Order: sequence, then structure tokens, then C-alpha cells
Amino acid sequence: MGTKTADETGAETGTEATTDEEKVSVTKTADDATESKPEPEAEAAGTEARDGTDTDVDAENAEELEDDAVLAEAEAEAESPSGVGQGAAALVSVVLGLVSLTGGWIGTVAAARETLIGQLRTSSSASVATQVKEVYGDAWQTTALWAGAFALAALITGVVVLARPAFGAPGKPQAPWIKSVAWAGVALAVIGLLLAVLKYSDALLGLPSTS
Repeated sequence: MGTKTADETGAETGTEATTDEEKVSVTKTADDATESKPEPEAEAAGTEARDGTDTDVDAENAEELEDDAVLAEAEAEAESPSGVGQGAAALVSVVLGLVSLTGGWIGTVAAARETLIGQLRTSSSASVATQVKEVYGDAWQTTALWAGAFALAALITGVVVLARPAFGAPGKPQAPWIKSVAWAGVALAVIGLLLAVLKYSDALLGLPSTS
């Protein structure tokens, strides 16, 4: 066996020392990585905390948006007309149309008054045709005149109700029931006005012939 020289011994010693230093360095690096790596539980807790914070923020934003929507709706309802007046006017139109078709107390009183005036103005020596016209004809025409007046009022009221949305708040549609009732009033008014004109002109149920 050969004898190792001092140089060889020193080289081996230096190599071993370098290897030990590298091992120590690798061990320290591994320990540092282990220490710097966050614990799973701590990381999960941080994630849950962030999620909880985001959820709270989203809930607050949703509540604020909901409150703003409610306030905007309340302001819009306060500014826009409620439609009560239009509904009442539509009902009035229907009632006036019915009165024009069935007659009212004022028309009856006016017809009776015209009959009395005819009897007072007509002498007993007047012809039959004159007596019939003065006593009955004028009274019937007076009834037709009052019926036509009610029909005309119903027609104007119904048309005003139907045309009201065009001059009201934009984007506020008219309630369907108001429109339906107004159209019913207009229809009754047209029928009543037509019958009144026909009766007043003796085209409908005219005086009987006395010849």
C-alpha cells in the first residue's frame, strides 16, 4: 500500500469540508422554504375571511340598489297621475250615455211643460193636425233635444278621457279598464245622439197622419 502525501490528504480534507458546507446550505434552504410556506389552515382562514368580506360588500350593494329602486318607484308614482279622475270621468260618460237612451227626469219635465204650453196656445177650433203638433209633436221634439244634449255630453266626456294620456305624463299608460269604460260611454253616446237626431227630425217615430 502506498503512503498518502500531505497534499493528497489536504485535498481530501478540503473536499470533505466543501461537501459538508453544501449539505448545510441545502438543509438551511429547505428549512427556510418550509418556514416560508404558509400553513394550509391559515391560508384557508384567510380565503374565508376574504370571501366573507366580499359577501358582505355584495349584500350592502344589493340593499342600496333595492332601496334606490323603491325610492325611484315611489317618486314616479307620486309624480304621475293616479287615474282616479280619468276613471270617474269614464263612468260619467257611460251614465250620460244611458240617460240619453232611457231619458231623465229633466227631459220628462221639459216634455210635460211643452205639452201644457201647446194646450194653452191651441184653441179648440184649431185643426186636428195643429192640435197634434202643438200638444204632442213639440213635446216629443223637446224630449229628443234633451236626449241629444245628454248624448253629446257623454261623447265629449268619453273622447276627453281617451285623449287624456296624450297630454299626460310620458310613459304612463292608461289603465285598461278606464279605456274600456270610456269606449263604452262613447258608443252609448253615439247611439243616443243618432236616435235623438232621427226623432227630432221626425225621421223616427214621426207624428201620425191626420188626414
